[in-house]
Amino acid sequence: MRIATIIVRILLGLMFLFASVTYFFHLMPPPPPMQGNTKVFMDGLNASGYIMDFAKAIELLCGLAFLTGRFVALANVALFPITINILLINIMHMPDGAPIAVALFVAQLFLFYAYRQKYAPLFESR
Repeated sequence: MRIATIIVRILLGLMFLFASVTYFFHLMPPPPPMQGNTKVFMDGLNASGYIMDFAKAIELLCGLAFLTGRFVALANVALFPITINILLINIMHMPDGAPIAVALFVAQLFLFYAYRQKYAPLFESR
């Protein structure tokens, strides 16, 4: 279980680090033009002027936390809303990317399970 946790943590860290670095340094070619509701949704995110930058900054910090093994439980909580949005965007608007989004979601749920003892105090009533 410990080795699986390390492998999943490192893979997620690399994935989030790669996604944020390529976003900030424009290392990937722009995606093909989107149409319909997907275009409207992405235009809305980009029009805000800060949401994508903020999400990618969180991904960068949490990816580094996953890779270093420090603050993993906190990074997992911080990334969860982003992961949920990635999953829902892919299911609703871009079904071709849904398998990767589901794998990302399942991997993050696995980390929640692996670090469940860190979250136990959050659910205690006093």
